[in-house]
Amino acid sequence: MEVKKSNWRKFLDIFSNTDKVLVTGGLGYVGSHTVVELMLAGYEVLVVDNLSNANIDTLHGIEQITGQKPQFENIDCIDFVAMDHFLSRNEDIKCVVNFASYKSVGDSRRNPTKYYRNNLMTNVNLMELLPLHKILGIVQSSSCTVYGQITKNPIDEKTTKRTPLSPFSNTQQIAEEIICDSINAGNNLQGIVLRYFNAIGAHPSGEIGENLQGSPSNIVPMIMQVALGQRETIRIFGNDYNTPDGSVIRDYVDVVDIAKAHVKAVERICKKKCKGVETYNLGTGVGYSMFDMISAFEQATGLHIPYEIVERKKGDIEKVWVNPKKVNEILKWEAQVPLEETLINAWKWYMNK
Repeated sequence: MEVKKSNWRKFLDIFSNTDKVLVTGGLGYVGSHTVVELMLAGYEVLVVDNLSNANIDTLHGIEQITGQKPQFENIDCIDFVAMDHFLSRNEDIKCVVNFASYKSVGDSRRNPTKYYRNNLMTNVNLMELLPLHKILGIVQSSSCTVYGQITKNPIDEKTTKRTPLSPFSNTQQIAEEIICDSINAGNNLQGIVLRYFNAIGAHPSGEIGENLQGSPSNIVPMIMQVALGQRETIRIFGNDYNTPDGSVIRDYVDVVDIAKAHVKAVERICKKKCKGVETYNLGTGVGYSMFDMISAFEQATGLHIPYEIVERKKGDIEKVWVNPKKVNEILKWEAQVPLEETLINAWKWYMNK
């Protein structure tokens, strides 16, 4: 049967009209997983990263999973001129997903100006450049640390933001304000802020995961290093908190689940469904202690993980988990990957490194 020319042209348009998305910091941990999920969802993805906290080999991992390599340029997002030139060479970008931030709480206390310069200038530059290049909006990778010391759980988007507990947390609060103020100034932009707490795990293929630098203080990387024989014990930072087993409690979310939430946000912006700035908490709605995490890994792998009790980390939040109702209902996203599966995927990645 002959296909009418007009229908055939419409068919081609549907499959050639791929929305173009820029991911800054796209070779980092959550960034690289988001690049993968965007590509699998059919988006044309461009990546900018200065490789200060990422590895160029991650491009190969992305290609192994998706079958293609995204366009990549080594650019520092605080370089306004370089970013302007990049966007001029790559027209028709619909949305920017911003991961170009330093994210270590401890390092931010030791090197605060490093965090203020990078994390804030990146957002200032992007919010100036987006309207100049007719980009529809931004998805901002933020953190639940913007809520400060939590007094009541679960937290939702209406929870009052308290005094930041670290320079990193402060930069996240200010970055959100930069986005809100810029969009409220009437420049016809959309913004979606995604606040998540503890991203863990790795891609189930074992091709990409968290590239650690230095000595980590987060529970999952410590577990992996002990399991690999790279350190003798896990450090439990305090066992006298007001929690069932005395250790801090967190809402841990699989990194692929978090990546898929960013895809949902990009879709909302590209379809112009976002009004102004929208904020969503990403979490499972369940809190796990540090001892819970050790036990879950031991049950999943059969390996024994010894630990030692050390002093509390300064400014550590005692317990926090989120209420994901808003993101469930509006973005149609929910965490899917069970904890033990997440830990197995992380273990697969570390063994393949």
